[in-house]
Amino acid sequence: MHDAKTSKETTKRATAKCPICGKPADAVLRPFCSKRCADVDLHRWLSGIYVVPVTDDEEEDERREESDGRDEPPQ
Repeated sequence: MHDAKTSKETTKRATAKCPICGKPADAVLRPFCSKRCADVDLHRWLSGIYVVPVTDDEEEDERREESDGRDEPPQ
């Protein structure tokens, strides 16, 4: 049973497609097919095209953590 799962995972990896261009993924650069597509993805993250949504609770937690390090009382 374990062998079937391993075989299925290997097949899935072999048929995985690059999220940028859709070509088959390269094993070394997975999930991308090329260095170019990996760089395109990195650029999208660094330029703010991709963002991880933040809830109001998380923002409030960050403000508290920042104010805890100061000598001033939180406002």
